[in-house]
Amino acid sequence: MSDPNQKSRTQFNKLQKKLRHTVGDAIADYNMIENGDKVMVCLSGGKDSFTLLDILMHLQKTAPVEFELIAVNLDQKQPGFPEHVLPEYLESVGVPYHIIEKDTYSVVKRVIPEGNTTCGLCSRLRRGTLYGYAEANNVTKIALGHHRDDILETFFLNIFYGGKLKAMPPKLLSDDKKNIIIRPLAYTREKDIERLAAFKNYPIIPCNLCGSQENLQRQAMKIMLNGWDKQFPGRLETIFTSLQNVAPSQLADTQLFDFAGLMRNPQAEEQVMTFIAKDGVHAASQSGTGAANAGLDVLAQ
Repeated sequence: MSDPNQKSRTQFNKLQKKLRHTVGDAIADYNMIENGDKVMVCLSGGKDSFTLLDILMHLQKTAPVEFELIAVNLDQKQPGFPEHVLPEYLESVGVPYHIIEKDTYSVVKRVIPEGNTTCGLCSRLRRGTLYGYAEANNVTKIALGHHRDDILETFFLNIFYGGKLKAMPPKLLSDDKKNIIIRPLAYTREKDIERLAAFKNYPIIPCNLCGSQENLQRQAMKIMLNGWDKQFPGRLETIFTSLQNVAPSQLADTQLFDFAGLMRNPQAEEQVMTFIAKDGVHAASQSGTGAANAGLDVLAQ
């Protein structure tokens, strides 16, 4: 009879190795962390940021570059927020941390009408506060816990509701050019993060303490993508890969590609030399596709 505890440990080790691998790949592909960096991990108390911090702490010990970590949480003074949870956890894992106390909750409640979603203004206020802390404390990279599903949801939100073809980049220079934001979980699936969080038993703090309504548009995107994932395995991987293989000349953005300036070049005639040998017809050309077509023309005669 197999030992269920041993099976569980094996599954956990396999999952943890998988997540470390996807994070390592994302960091390497986008040069997210360099030697001497001071990385600020924005810790919200959710499963994503706990996972991000966990994996970065491991990589800090094993990576070929040396970098500093600091976990930062913004206490927005939401009613019922358990202030003791994050400090106790961060002290238990031995990572430097700082809790920023700023009452953005009252600002949001004062500005946003009752019943409307507060997420947009809340995130802007939170971002501004965290950026300010990063600048004042010589932070070189700001790490956020957005994962691959977040990126895809944002991509389709922008298409369906914003009329824009954009998502969340794995690495971003802030508008004021003062901060570099990285998303090391960019290659990581949310369902894998959920499994790891369950194994690790992180002290999760819910994000609905403010009483804000759920973002219905994003929830709709999540349902759509989860449906595709079940019905068409591999589709989400293909969609994400498409974000890494953009062909500007095959879209329609005149700011991205000079469609108006396209001109024919009559001098660029293809030179094809056809050799007929005993064993068949061979075509060589100075421009691949044209040569292949010319060769087919000769064969068709």
